[in-house]
Amino acid sequence: MYPVNFDYHRASSVQEALTLMAENPDLKVIAGGHSLLPAMRLRLAQPPALLDVFGLEELRGIRREGDVFVVGAMTTHAQVLRSELPLFPEVAHEVGDPMVRNRGTIGGSLAHADPSADYPAVALALGAEFVIRGLGGERTVPADEMFVGMFESAVQPGELLTHIRIPATVRGGAYEKFKHPASHYAIAGVAVVRHADGQIRAAYTGAGEKAERLTLLEERLNAGQPAGQGLVDAANLLGDRFASPEYRAHLVDVLAGRAAARV
Repeated sequence: MYPVNFDYHRASSVQEALTLMAENPDLKVIAGGHSLLPAMRLRLAQPPALLDVFGLEELRGIRREGDVFVVGAMTTHAQVLRSELPLFPEVAHEVGDPMVRNRGTIGGSLAHADPSADYPAVALALGAEFVIRGLGGERTVPADEMFVGMFESAVQPGELLTHIRIPATVRGGAYEKFKHPASHYAIAGVAVVRHADGQIRAAYTGAGEKAERLTLLEERLNAGQPAGQGLVDAANLLGDRFASPEYRAHLVDVLAGRAAARV
């Protein structure tokens, strides 16, 4: 199934993981493995070596620091589901099945930047921040700069996403999703969050090459107007045998209206 010279490493600390990555740029980081392992089975990815960071206790757990929740990147979907985080528990229930939720991690999902994943839209709507660490130090990336393209995030080679910082004082949020009947990934999904200052942020996922802010929806809702139609341009969306760009644009409108009504 895997290359004959396949190599496996397990880091005991973030510092050790970063050192191993610097010494061997071909290492592929693995946490829950629900994205990488299927790709390897299909021969879509054949890394010569894996670096397992799932067991790093320093990257686990959820704690509150004032008005912010600090979430370790290796916190599992199951832990998120049982937490007091805003909106994420509702969305974690949509992730996979119990086996996936008990092994898959919030950090792995967000760093992977799957265009059909649920979490990126929620992170954008919440205005989350991502703490990314490399041998040269640590940096914090706002959600608006995290999702760069299809399966491409702001995490650079040689870096690890260590924590996600999530506002703890939001007034409410909602996520609406039209899911693929087999994979349950989002054909389109919309997250809407009302923040402590009363302002609304919104984002969509599944319909384009990456999760994006729904700025027109934000403008309308913050002005006291209904969600309305025409929130995204179909020319900027994906099309496949499951849904055309035009249908995805329609789904975004419908889902945005439903989510806005629950906030």
